[in-house]
Order: sequence, then C-alpha cells, then structure tokens
Amino acid sequence: MTEYRITLAGATLEPRATGALWWPEARFLAVSDLHLGRAARSARGGGALLPPYETAETLDRLEAEIRALSPRIVLSLGDAFDDGGAGARLDEAARARLAVMAAGRRWIWIAGNHDPAPAGLGGEHLATLDLAAPDGAIAFRHIAAGEGPEISGHWHPKARLGRSPWRACFAWDGRRLILPAFGAYVGGLDVASAPLRALMPEGLALLTGRQVIAAPLAALRNGAGTSVRQGAGGRARRD
Repeated sequence: MTEYRITLAGATLEPRATGALWWPEARFLAVSDLHLGRAARSARGGGALLPPYETAETLDRLEAEIRALSPRIVLSLGDAFDDGGAGARLDEAARARLAVMAAGRRWIWIAGNHDPAPAGLGGEHLATLDLAAPDGAIAFRHIAAGEGPEISGHWHPKARLGRSPWRACFAWDGRRLILPAFGAYVGGLDVASAPLRALMPEGLALLTGRQVIAAPLAALRNGAGTSVRQGAGGRARRD
C-alpha cells in the first residue's frame, strides 16, 4: 500500500508514500518543504551544482498527487521556496503550472524560515492554520512548537532500516506529526540526530518510497532494523 493511516484529534489521516499527507474526510492535502529554486540558489552561492530540473520535478510530483486525490484544500507547510526571492524568480512555465493546480480549490501557503511570504503568487498566506477535527483542532505550522495536536515540517526527517538506502520519513508520536521534505534534491536530518531525539523521544518513523514502512524510533536510533508494515484493515505485521 502507498499510505499509512493514523488518527489525530479524531481525524483519520494518511501519510502517503510520496511524502504528502492526505486527510480524506476534509479532502485536504498537505506537503512541506518544496524548496523550489534550490538548485538556482545553490549555483548562485557557489555551492553544489544540483540538477537544474528540481522545480519541474517537484511540481510533477505535486501535480500527480492532485490528480490522484482531487483535494478541496492544498496546504504548503512552509519553505515552499528556498529563499525569500525564489518565488519572484520562478519562471512563467512554473507559475502557470501552479495556477492550474490552484484553480477551483483553496490554496494555502504557510510561512517558513526560508520563505516568510512567497511573492507574486495567489492563494492565502498564513503563519499558522488551525483546522477543526472531531476531537478538537489540529495546528499546522512550519516548525513544531507545542504538545499537539500539531502537524509541522522544517526538519526534513529521514531514516533507514539497517543498511538499506536512506528514505525521507514522517516522524509521529501520537500527538505530533512531522512531514518529510517533498521537494526534489532536498536533504534530510536523521531521526537519530539530537534535535529530533529531543523533539520526539518516542514514536514511529513512517518511511516513504514504494510503500510506507513504519519503524519504531527507538529501534532506528539503536541501529536495529525492525519495522512494522500496516496491512489490510489497519492491522500491522512486523518485518
């Protein structure tokens, strides 16, 4: 399966294998850390020469999610652009693609630390968003700040099982969910690193890829390769 189901504030959410988050009942799609314009910024600053197609590839991935799910609301959970001027530098083809994706639906840009307010683009620009759920409100913000219910991004969590390749992952502790970076060629922070250990001492990493694979954070941080895959009907099996 390509998604995994969790419950937050009474809402059933699906962290998807693509790194996007889907709330079926609300027809709400969230992605975080697109970092559009990353390759251009790196080249201007004399950094690593990344492939120049990252914006197109990221938009391809976002378009595919929108076609598959037909969301009523799309939320970019901060750092949609790699710096404050990247939105203004976006070429006309990319602007046109975003306009088509946004047409007929609510489109929300949450401010990130890289892009406080993407310039010259439509949609709503907010610092945070609170959405009603069956058992209260869920706060959406770029950087985790509270005890939850809360959904955030920023940290670009990644993990791997044993010696398998690194995968972007969601980090989940039952009250808070941290989304992986959705953008192409965006690096990540190991869930075993000190900042993520302090922020989320316990919980699961939901690894993306062909399917979502859940692994206890404690096992990953101890170098173990144990994982749990969610099967039909929400049942889990241990690998």
